[in-house]
Amino acid sequence: MSDDRRRYSRRLTRAESELWSIVTASVRPFRARPAPVAEPPAPASAPEPVREKAPAPVAHRDRPPAPKPATPLVEIDHRTRVKIKRGRLEVGAKLDLHGMRQDEAQRALNAFLRRAQAEGAKVAIIVTGKGLSREEGGVLRRVVPMWLQAPSLRDVVVGFGEAARHHGGEGALYVQIRRADRHRVS
Repeated sequence: MSDDRRRYSRRLTRAESELWSIVTASVRPFRARPAPVAEPPAPASAPEPVREKAPAPVAHRDRPPAPKPATPLVEIDHRTRVKIKRGRLEVGAKLDLHGMRQDEAQRALNAFLRRAQAEGAKVAIIVTGKGLSREEGGVLRRVVPMWLQAPSLRDVVVGFGEAARHHGGEGALYVQIRRADRHRVS
């Protein structure tokens, strides 16, 4: 306590005191709610109406709290992409989805990413293929990014981006995998 007194023992100068009084002169207390308005008294001859109490609001104790918004996925940054391309960041796992149907590809992707996370992989490559028509691309090429953004994979996937040419280019994705001990419940 003596430290607090020494710390704030300096008095305001006359100029500081005048400035403080000017600043505080315009300050008014903040009122969160308007003051209640007094109702005029009812006439003595009229009986006071009987008011029923409104039911108390029900507390939703059995309802779980609202889930926190999921952390947004990030695009793999340039530095990480260069490290992968030059071989300084090892690609820990690779999954090729060529020739699979959507439902089996989705199951394979989910199982693969969870297994890669458990094994400690930091980066994985998902090969989707480019598709038959270059303009719109293949089905898997379009839907895999949506699957990677799904809430069910937020505890596994940090982010993803298009792979370098020697890893598949437009037909493959790098996926950054969250460490297993750092997954977040969303």
